[in-house]
Amino acid sequence: MASPAIGSAARSGFEEHRKPVSLLFYRAVRDLKPVWMLEDMRAMEAFCREEGDAAAAAGRRTYTPSEALLYAIVHDHRAYARYLLGRYVDEALARPGESFCRCASPAAPHLAMAVRYDRPYILGLILQESLRIAGVPSPPSSSPSSSSMSGCFHMEDGRTPLHLACELLRPEAAVMLLGSGASPHAPDRDGCTPLDVLLEKLGGHRGQGETSGSGRQCLDHLLMFMPKVRFKMKGALRREPGRWARVLGEETYGYLVERRPAPLILAAMQTVLRQLSPATFSDSLHELPIPSSLKPL
Repeated sequence: MASPAIGSAARSGFEEHRKPVSLLFYRAVRDLKPVWMLEDMRAMEAFCREEGDAAAAAGRRTYTPSEALLYAIVHDHRAYARYLLGRYVDEALARPGESFCRCASPAAPHLAMAVRYDRPYILGLILQESLRIAGVPSPPSSSPSSSSMSGCFHMEDGRTPLHLACELLRPEAAVMLLGSGASPHAPDRDGCTPLDVLLEKLGGHRGQGETSGSGRQCLDHLLMFMPKVRFKMKGALRREPGRWARVLGEETYGYLVERRPAPLILAAMQTVLRQLSPATFSDSLHELPIPSSLKPL
C-alpha cells in the first residue's frame, strides 16, 4: 500500500501534468526567453491546448503567429515581435482564434493591444508592416484619412485604436497612429470621434479636467492632424464657455468652437504634416528642419 507521502507526490505530479500547457508558453514569453526557444515551443505539439479546447478539437495543434504576437505585445518582447512580423507578416497580423479574441469585430486586435499595454516600439513595428502590406501611396495623391489605418476598428463599441489612445491618454501612440493615417474624424457607434473621447477625459464628470501633461499632448497632436475640426461635443462646449475655457485655455477653446482661427504654429504644423508620407512618417518627422519642441514625436 502506498504511503501518504507517495500518494501526495503522485497527486501533485498529476496536477502538474494537468496544468494548462498554454501557461508554459505564456510564461516563456513573459520571461523574455530567446526567440529560437519560443519558436520551438510555439510549433511543438506538446504545447497545444487541452483536449477540451475548441481550437484543439478543430485539429490545430500549435499557436499561430497572430496569437504569439499578442503574447509578445502583452509582455513587451520586442525581439519576438520583430521576428514574427518579419517572418510571418500576413499570419502575424491576422485575426487570432476565438479562444484568444471573441470580439465581434472582423479586425485583428494587435493595434488596440499595443495601445492598451503602451508598447510604442511594437506599435511602430505593426504600423510599419501594415502600411508596407497595404502599399499606402505618398502625398499628395492620398490623405491620412484615406489610408487603411482609418478603418482599424476593433473594440466592441466601434472605437478605433486612436479612440483608445485618447481615452488612455497615450500621446505617443496617438501621434504614431495619426501619422500612419488613422482618421481623427472616425466615429464610434455613438458618433463620438477621438476628440470627443479626449474632451470627456479632459473635462471630467465635474469639470475637473486633466489639462496638463499627457492629456494636453494628446489634444495638441489631434489638432495637428485636423485642419477641419469636426466633433460631437462642439455644442456642449458652446453652452459652457467658462468651464471649457478654463479646461482648454482661451485660445484652444476659441479655435474649437470656431470663434478664433487656428494659431499660427498650429496652422503651420498642419500644413507640414500633410506633406509627410504615412509609410515614412517617423523618419520624415525627425528630419524636419524645425525645433524639436515642435515635433510631436
